[in-house]
Amino acid sequence: LPFSADQNELQALFSAYGTVESARVMSDRGTGRSSGFGFVEMEGAEAETAMASLGGAEHQGRKLRVNEAEKRTQRY
Repeated sequence: LPFSADQNELQALFSAYGTVESARVMSDRGTGRSSGFGFVEMEGAEAETAMASLGGAEHQGRKLRVNEAEKRTQRY
C-alpha cells in the first residue's frame, strides 16, 4: 500500500468488490507511520474476486500484492 493510505482508503479500494467486514492499515510501533500493508476481511467469493482483481494492480504508484492471510503459530 502507499504509505499515505489509511483504513478508509483501504476499505474503499476493496468495497468495489463486495462488503468489507473490516480494514486495517498496519503501522510502525516506533513512529506510528504506515508500514505499507494492511488486512481486509471479506466473505468467500467477494474476497476471491478482490484478490484476483487487485493482486498485481498499481495503486497510487505502488504495485499491490494481495493474498490470503495465514494463521500464525504461537511461539513460546
